[in-house]
Amino acid sequence: MKFRFTFFLNITLFTILSAPTLVSAQQSDRPNIVLILADDLGYTDISPFGSEINTPNIARLAAEGLSFTNYHTAGSCAPARAMLLTGVDSHRNGVPNIPEALPTEQMAYEHYQGVLNDKVVTLANVLQGSGYHTYMTGKWHLGHTPELLPSARGFDRTIAMADTGADNWEQRTYLPIYDRANWYADGAEHTLPDDFYSSKYFIDKTIEFVASNVEDDQPFFAYIPFQAVHMPVQAPREFSDKYSGVYDEGWTVMREKRRLAAEREGVIPAGTEAVVTPGTLTWDSLTGEQKRHHARRMEVYAGMVDAMDMHIGRLMEYLESIGEYDNTIFVFTSDNGAEGSNIVLPNGGSALAPWFDIVGYNSDYETLGERGSWNAIGPSNATIAASPLTYYKFHANEGGLRVPLVISGPGISRQGEMTDEFTFVTDLAPTILSLVGVDDHNGSWLGREVEPIVGADFSEFLAGVSSPVHAGSVPIGYELGGNSALFKGDYKIVINRTGQNESEWHLFNIKTDPGETRDLAQEQPALLAEMQADYESYVQANNVLPMPEGYNRSGRILGDALRQLRQ
Repeated sequence: MKFRFTFFLNITLFTILSAPTLVSAQQSDRPNIVLILADDLGYTDISPFGSEINTPNIARLAAEGLSFTNYHTAGSCAPARAMLLTGVDSHRNGVPNIPEALPTEQMAYEHYQGVLNDKVVTLANVLQGSGYHTYMTGKWHLGHTPELLPSARGFDRTIAMADTGADNWEQRTYLPIYDRANWYADGAEHTLPDDFYSSKYFIDKTIEFVASNVEDDQPFFAYIPFQAVHMPVQAPREFSDKYSGVYDEGWTVMREKRRLAAEREGVIPAGTEAVVTPGTLTWDSLTGEQKRHHARRMEVYAGMVDAMDMHIGRLMEYLESIGEYDNTIFVFTSDNGAEGSNIVLPNGGSALAPWFDIVGYNSDYETLGERGSWNAIGPSNATIAASPLTYYKFHANEGGLRVPLVISGPGISRQGEMTDEFTFVTDLAPTILSLVGVDDHNGSWLGREVEPIVGADFSEFLAGVSSPVHAGSVPIGYELGGNSALFKGDYKIVINRTGQNESEWHLFNIKTDPGETRDLAQEQPALLAEMQADYESYVQANNVLPMPEGYNRSGRILGDALRQLRQ
């Protein structure tokens, strides 16, 4: 570990010392970049995609840019973040799964550590080396030892929460798998202020970082990975109360309202069908108290999205005030689909109740979402957030992998439009570099060989060129925790061995059937076989390991902690 720390320190110093030489060839009017990553935000959770949640600032970015309705990411946070920042497949960048969920058998392998390895270069590294100020405020979750923190991976200034999640009101852990909430500022341990609320704080610090260099002529890259709307779902009461009564009709009604709204907005094809995700409760079978609690959970969830949007608006206003808004590329997306973990029970109780009692959390209706409360929307409400898609986070179905993507600013000539062009998370890094005129590292960085970027640069598509981002003959593979998919043209094969215990692949045309309602495996066996062969080639090329027999993700994450609590 000491060797690795010295190695990264030398790289960082070399980058800083080399920057002036690299900068000299650049233009001072290069665009700024603001990369905003929501956490566990569902496909139709923003108003441009059909949501009842008020997101006027994200809607403004959509009106000024291009929205992608067929964008796909990973089904869990750390793999998505690693691919987003490197343009490299998760099995080659060191993060095939979150470290908390990796089985012991897989962690014996170097490329299965769940932290960003030393064989990849981040988007921040490349931009920093080309004269950009680089800032990061929010959830990191790619390692918390000194050589793995964002301050060692290309970011000049950082506020980083290193865990899967944390409380949004104070410095406390949100699950019994951690002894404390691990926060860092510029690589050093950090104490949060007393008036902390995550979405507000991240924007406050971003504005502070940008303001510190506002007088020079260097552009900036600001990466803002919010905690919203990861559990615990928490929001100031004034935001949650704006949605009082909105969800009283239950998830069946709200899913359909979202589906119809998404059709009207052009997010999904007219007549898109949807299926009920297995395990979804029947709303009318619940008691009045249970309905009331479930509805309030969604009110707080909506309030948290609303608050995030409001704080994004503060950053937009600040950039306008300093004359930089029109010279800023904005990218807004989510790391994965909506969270469907069943930690809070229908009556407000929880499997974590013994731990709640120890640390002082509660899920009481009266204070839900406020300081000291612990909230999650649960699997049935998650089907609203994912509507009209099936399943949610961790699953390789569309509800876990398809999320909104909005891009606006210089270089994006298509404004106020939506596109169903297929794009993947590894495409964003090369596209951002191209938009600002910075060369890809091409697998070589500071004199050493690194993993090449595998994503497609779709900057020309953003500029109005009509050619496809990915040729229909090019397969794109994916695997996380035993759940697998492969995309090829308009088609997708998928199997969920974890969570659904599937043994057979399914085949869907996700362009015409985003709800995955019509399995084409029997109708098109030749295409199914071709794509299965493509997937096996992906497994071999990326050294994808099989999951051990009996693997259980939730049990791996929470089992040991809960057993300790019972002792």
